[in-house]
Amino acid sequence: HKYILHGITGSVAPGEILAMMGPSGSGKTTLLKILGGRLLRDVSGSVTFNDVPYGSFMKKRIGFVAQEDILFPYLTVQECLEFTALLRLPNTMTRSQKMSKADRVLKDLGLERCRHTIIGGPFIPGVSGGERKRTSIGSEILIDPSLLLLDEPTSGLDSATALKILQVVGNIAQAGRTILTTIHQPSSRLFHMFDKLILISEGHTIYSGPAREVMSYFSSLHFVPEITMNPADFLLDLAVGVVHDISIPEDITNRSPEEEKLDNAGARHLRMKYKTELEPKEKQKICTLKVSNNLKEMIQAKHDFSSSWPLQFKVLFKRTFKERARDYFDYIRFIQVIGVSIVLGLLWWQSKLDTEIDVRDQAGLIFYIAIFWSTSGLFSSVSTFPLERPFLIKELGADMYSLSAFYASSTISDIIAEIIYPTIFVIIVYFMTGLHRSLESFMLTLLSTYLLTVASQGAGDLLGAAVMDVKKSGTVASLVLLLFLLVGGYYVQHMPVFMKWIKYVSFIFYGYRLLLKTQYSPEQKYDCKDARGCQRLGTSSAFYGVDLNGGVKEACILIAMAILYRVSAYMFLRRIRTSF
Repeated sequence: HKYILHGITGSVAPGEILAMMGPSGSGKTTLLKILGGRLLRDVSGSVTFNDVPYGSFMKKRIGFVAQEDILFPYLTVQECLEFTALLRLPNTMTRSQKMSKADRVLKDLGLERCRHTIIGGPFIPGVSGGERKRTSIGSEILIDPSLLLLDEPTSGLDSATALKILQVVGNIAQAGRTILTTIHQPSSRLFHMFDKLILISEGHTIYSGPAREVMSYFSSLHFVPEITMNPADFLLDLAVGVVHDISIPEDITNRSPEEEKLDNAGARHLRMKYKTELEPKEKQKICTLKVSNNLKEMIQAKHDFSSSWPLQFKVLFKRTFKERARDYFDYIRFIQVIGVSIVLGLLWWQSKLDTEIDVRDQAGLIFYIAIFWSTSGLFSSVSTFPLERPFLIKELGADMYSLSAFYASSTISDIIAEIIYPTIFVIIVYFMTGLHRSLESFMLTLLSTYLLTVASQGAGDLLGAAVMDVKKSGTVASLVLLLFLLVGGYYVQHMPVFMKWIKYVSFIFYGYRLLLKTQYSPEQKYDCKDARGCQRLGTSSAFYGVDLNGGVKEACILIAMAILYRVSAYMFLRRIRTSF
């Protein structure tokens, strides 16, 4: 085990901003995540709020703004806030009240100008970095949190934008909320906006107290900047142990080079001074704070989700469909489906069943249809959960909704969207290639294509949820697809016994058989010009090992696969839910 934090002590009151400063790797973000309930697993010790252990109720009292802005790129600023309001605000509020609250927050944060602009992301034009950060903050202050935690809110922003963000945070504090933020190296103007400061060096506190008194404290210890410099730069140098352009006590400068090399004398000295001079005062101050019994009872009260399961499903379905609509209705995919179906129609133009070769050709067409929609379903879903993992971690960590509501809405949304393309494809291919001309066969072929697509889509969900990495899940999906394709019943008829079991878990195997059964019957005649007379399709080598009767068995197996894959994917996603 590695100890990252060593007895950090501090206090902050409502209406104040407490900044935690320190170099990269000092433990600032770790401490913030622990306080916000985002990192409780594998952490020793306990987290209490007002003498009450951290519980689910506190998630409704704490807002947490991560360093990275985790926002859906294709939603507008207004949509982000409205969906958050619908999910996080209590059931006692009506829909119109929630919308009004979202609109008020949007105006308070100065986001009116960009309310209808999408958030954007890498290679997706959208709002500016400052507007994105304010949207992230707005998503958290919608619930009127007592405590707002911000992780590096000015990271990656220019000084003017960073100042605007801190001014927004200052306004939130003035409304009576407690603000705790980590910050790496603020400008002088930003530094003077903080009420309190905790300075951390390698997981140890070297200062905790009012921000305006920090320079005088270090001066009393004979650590003084020799040149005019930003207080934040001076403090960061002390935390790192860099003492250039800083006057330090003589007992430290008199150490030998060997001692200096073995031990960061300056930082060690500051830790010792904090332990003996500041920490006892801070602890005494904290220990004298009293918490009313009413407040304790409120914190310990049973917590339920702010919105009911049906409302969660409804809101999440609408958000999911809207966010993924560009993938669902991508014109490139539309062109692909149209193009492939036309090419297949031309290659198998008005194909007949006059000879054995004709039968084999049509069987090849049926197998390609099975391959195409297996591939489409698998790869359209395999990256879904890896890409949405940050959103799940953030929103499940805040108890915005239940995992089951999210998964149900995601599944239904994907299944509905997948109806469109197979329909277009089958209509074009079916009539261009001259497949069996009957309404029953056409509808059964269409239904079989749906079942195969939904089953392969479920397999993609399972692989994505199990691996939770875009590249790795794509690689695994490619291997699975190749294996299922080879044992699908077209290329290999005779397999070794130890490999035979694979075909029974292949959705391509069952999908191909089902499509064959929708087109042909064993008593159907072909090759009537042969000297032996008409042959029955059931005896054709193209259908070796396939009983062309029925089809209910294959349909039921595909339905069972679609359900089993999705249930398994849900169980893998529960790892995210239990990781807090």
